[in-house]
Amino acid sequence: ALTLAVPSGAWAFTTPRGVKVNPVDDVIFEVIPKVSGSYSEFWCGASEYARRVKGAGWRDYIYVVQGRSTSVTTGRRSAVQFTLSPDKGGVAPAPQGWLALGVKPGDRMSVQQAHGYCSQFPVRFD
Repeated sequence: ALTLAVPSGAWAFTTPRGVKVNPVDDVIFEVIPKVSGSYSEFWCGASEYARRVKGAGWRDYIYVVQGRSTSVTTGRRSAVQFTLSPDKGGVAPAPQGWLALGVKPGDRMSVQQAHGYCSQFPVRFD
């Protein structure tokens, strides 16, 4: 049987929209949406965790370590791994002055920019 565990002493975080964020280790965390996940959910979840759990400032940057793939902490099919420390997280940041709007390794966004995605709600048709 496959055992998935959150590191000892670590705890999961859930955003008000139900997106879970689990630490992978002391440097890397992964954002796991309820369903397949939207661009907004990944960046919003990363911003909320960075601010509320890691104590990041608005001008700090969040970097994608691993794009959309299977969660290493839950086994769910859709998760993205992030870090606040690209050097310790083993990711090369995108070139200076370039901010990507994706979820590929090296893509980055300030905590404040990523938090802007928290106010975007999915469009629903009734």
